[in-house]
Amino acid sequence: MYINNTVFIIFFVASMLFFAYSCYVKLGLVKLGTATDRTSRPGKRFAAMLKGAFGQSRVMKEPHGSNHAILFWAFLVLLVLNAEFLLNGLFPSITFNLLPAGIYSLVMSVFDIVSVLVLTSVLVALKRKLFHPPFPEARTFEAFGILGMIGGLMIAYFLSHGAEIALGYTKGASLFSGVVAAFLATSSREYVEAVAFNAWWAHAAILFAFINYLPYSRHIHILTAIPNVYFKNLDKPVMMEREVSETGNKFGVSKVNEFTWKDLLDSFTCTDCGRCQENCPAHLTKKPLNPRELMVEIKENLNENGKKLKDGEVKYPLIGRGLESVSEDEIWACLTCGACMEVCPVFIEHVPKLIKLRRHLVQAESKFPQELMDLFSNMEQQSNPWGKDPAERVKWSSSLNIKEFSEDTEYLLYIGCAGSFDSRNKKITVALTQILDKAGVSYGTLGKDELCCGDSARRLGNESLFEKMANSNTELLMSKGVKKVITQCPHCFTTLKNDYRQYGLELEVIHHSEFIDKLIKEGKLELRYKADQKIVFHDSCYLGRHNGVYEKPREVIASTGVEIIEMERNYEKSFCCGAGGGRMWMEEDMGSRVNEDRLEQALQNSPDSICVSCPYCMTMFENGLKNTGKNKVKVQDIAEVTAKALL
Repeated sequence: MYINNTVFIIFFVASMLFFAYSCYVKLGLVKLGTATDRTSRPGKRFAAMLKGAFGQSRVMKEPHGSNHAILFWAFLVLLVLNAEFLLNGLFPSITFNLLPAGIYSLVMSVFDIVSVLVLTSVLVALKRKLFHPPFPEARTFEAFGILGMIGGLMIAYFLSHGAEIALGYTKGASLFSGVVAAFLATSSREYVEAVAFNAWWAHAAILFAFINYLPYSRHIHILTAIPNVYFKNLDKPVMMEREVSETGNKFGVSKVNEFTWKDLLDSFTCTDCGRCQENCPAHLTKKPLNPRELMVEIKENLNENGKKLKDGEVKYPLIGRGLESVSEDEIWACLTCGACMEVCPVFIEHVPKLIKLRRHLVQAESKFPQELMDLFSNMEQQSNPWGKDPAERVKWSSSLNIKEFSEDTEYLLYIGCAGSFDSRNKKITVALTQILDKAGVSYGTLGKDELCCGDSARRLGNESLFEKMANSNTELLMSKGVKKVITQCPHCFTTLKNDYRQYGLELEVIHHSEFIDKLIKEGKLELRYKADQKIVFHDSCYLGRHNGVYEKPREVIASTGVEIIEMERNYEKSFCCGAGGGRMWMEEDMGSRVNEDRLEQALQNSPDSICVSCPYCMTMFENGLKNTGKNKVKVQDIAEVTAKALL
């Protein structure tokens, strides 16, 4: 026919060899990363891959997600068609024509339908890129080029297959290609043969160009997305690794090859979709951090430095200025809220990378914002961020009969630093004890012996300080025989429940919103209804996104009969209060204030009060109200709402 078998074999072999070499180079860069275990629980990983990658679960949640999902699923179907195309080029006798006529027509009609869907999706994507891009930088020559290649493959297929039908080279018809064949049938045989020849070779040229361009483009995620989802972190929250050098110091990451291989695979897998930046409170309030650009910077640093990193050579520093480096302002802007990771369609882990960079700055270079100097000193010397005398931990209970935890006590009530020292949050602690007493719960506290959990130290990169505090707490809690813990702070909650497992401490930790809900459902609390109030609820990042607790706080509020108002950004897309990641203790001198932006979101539906479940959120909302002069609206913790409704 029109296929020159020898020429095609030459092009095929050259293309496949170059593609294999390109993949080998990129894989070699990924392997420069340090070791991390991402092979455990293969069954769960496979199920997660089916749901996240093949099922496009996160992609479908977003606007325009269905369009990308159609492209992905169509790509899988058309792999079969393109496999036949390549085999037919190598061995002309291998063709779908070997199928019976009826089955051939059915199979080719399916390919026709899928190809039309792809063409439609390409046009929708082009329209979005041109008129409604997710971010201005999304309009790139590469983006349009890739879409053009995909569209070109579909057009070449229809012309080639339609011409084959018109020439009688097939023994069956197909849906849309048949229309093309009918159109070509009015032309001379020589013309149709020319169309068949040119379309077939155009298909081959575009296919080979597409395959070999992928490893060097931002669309390399087509190759890496599925394995990246398979190797994703299976636990919630995404935990930080413990890093211990031979001398016992923690150095974090200062060179790109000090990241784990999964971190480096993440950088190649970024789809450049912009979902992370659309949900990042730091980016949305004009801070220097853009989680999408962070991944680009890491990838470019890895590409530019290359395998010379093995010999310790670094052309571009990882932390610094420039397109291949991550700036210190970016590193310190992160709130560790996890919004970027929650929406990423390929499960990239942005936050741990930033904390690793913080670790290096803090541990190895002693470079951190000036205001953190006092914080670290206070936490180390007095075991609380304010530097107050530990004896003051019990002042909140001076007029109450609060028992200390003993072996006969069922629950340890872990007050936390805010609940012990902050005047506003002390009221929440008292409200919580009223609820526990009313329900007859067996609980006690550690009194003045309680220590800071160390959350802020770890999120800010001071790993050695955190380890010291974690070891002290582990020893204390084990010596007391503590098995069950109630916390009112989501930061204490996630640290005790998750981080301390790395230190051999397994505890049953429950947040006070979950515990109050349990008491209500067990009939241990009687509440009177206040149906005339409207309360807007704010999801704490460390309770919600990091630990998946969303419904329990709402169920508690609903039990009091008040009307719950939802903010536009809620549940897994909740907007951070601005205090996470140690930002509670830092100045906010760039862009707008995160807490004031969140406050405006909360006030949109004119609530009577704002309800929170975190002492940090309480502080940030109250500061926002004072700074903006909107003091008529009150902020309440979920414990206060419940305590006021007690009969």
